[in-house]
Amino acid sequence: MTNTIIWTVVILTVLGLLLSLVLFWIARKFRVEEDPRIDEIEKTLPGANCGGCGFAGCRAFADAAVKAGNLDANYCPVGGSDVMKKVAAILGCEVSEAAPLVAVVRCNGSCAVRPRTNTYQGAQSCKVKAALYGGDTGCLFGCLGCGDCVAACQFGALSMDAVTGLPVVDESKCTACGKCAAACPKRVIELRAKGPRGMREYVGCINKDKGPVARKACAAACIGCGLCEKTCTHGAITVADNVAYIDASKCKLCRECEAVCPTGAIHGVNFPKELDKEAVKKRIADRKAKAAEAAKAEVKKEESNG
Repeated sequence: MTNTIIWTVVILTVLGLLLSLVLFWIARKFRVEEDPRIDEIEKTLPGANCGGCGFAGCRAFADAAVKAGNLDANYCPVGGSDVMKKVAAILGCEVSEAAPLVAVVRCNGSCAVRPRTNTYQGAQSCKVKAALYGGDTGCLFGCLGCGDCVAACQFGALSMDAVTGLPVVDESKCTACGKCAAACPKRVIELRAKGPRGMREYVGCINKDKGPVARKACAAACIGCGLCEKTCTHGAITVADNVAYIDASKCKLCRECEAVCPTGAIHGVNFPKELDKEAVKKRIADRKAKAAEAAKAEVKKEESNG
C-alpha cells in the first residue's frame, strides 16, 4: 500500500514537471511581443480608468495610441494637455492643444420655476424614472433630480443642490471624463469648452416644446423666440427644434444674448462683473440706430447718384 502511494506521488510529480515544461515551451513559442511603450504610456496616464477617452481603461488607451503611432484620434480628458504632451514625447509625435472642457448642466428647472405635477415614489434612479414616465413636472426634457450623474462621477465633482433640486458641478474637480453626461437619461449634461479664464455662455435648457408649452412647464425655459440669435453679431447662436444653442467656438462673450433673453435661459459663468442688462440693451439699441442711419445714408447716396 505504501509503495503504491509513493509511486503515485512520483508519477504525478514527473507528469506535472513534464506538463510544466510543455506549457513553458508553448508560451515561449507563441508569445506575443508587446511594445514597451504601452507600459510607459500607461504609467504616464492618470490611472482613473474612467472611459472618458472612449476606451475601457488607461491600458487600452495606451495600446491604441501605440498602434496608431499618433494622437490624432486619441485624447485623455482627465490628464489634459500636460499628460498628452508626455504621451506624445514617448511616441515621438506631436499633439495639438485641445481646449479644456467642463461638464455643464443645461437645465434651469429648479423647484422654484418648475412646479411639480405629481409625486414619484419609486426607486431613486433617473434611469428607472425615465423608463417609467416623463418626470415629476410638465417638462419632459429636464433634470429628473435623482442624482445618477453624482453617483457616476469618480472625482466628486458633482452634488445635488437641496434647494434647486439640480446637480451642481465643481469645476475645480471636474475632469470632463463624460461619465455624468453618459449617466443622464435626459442628456441634460453636456461637456463644453471652459472658455478663457473659465468664462462662458450657454443655454440652460433643452426643452424642444413650442414656446407656450415650454414656458407653462418651466418659467425659465427657452421658448425658441430667436431674439438671442437675431442679436448675436458673431453667428454663434442657432435656434433649432424650438431651443437655442450657443457655439462656444464662435461666442465672443459679449453677453448680449444673455441680456435680451426674456426668460433668463441663457447663463454667463465666471465673469468678473455682474451683467448690467440695461447697459447692454442700450449698447444694442445704439448699434441698431447707427446701422439704420448708415442704411438711410446709403439709400440717399444711391438716389442722388441715380
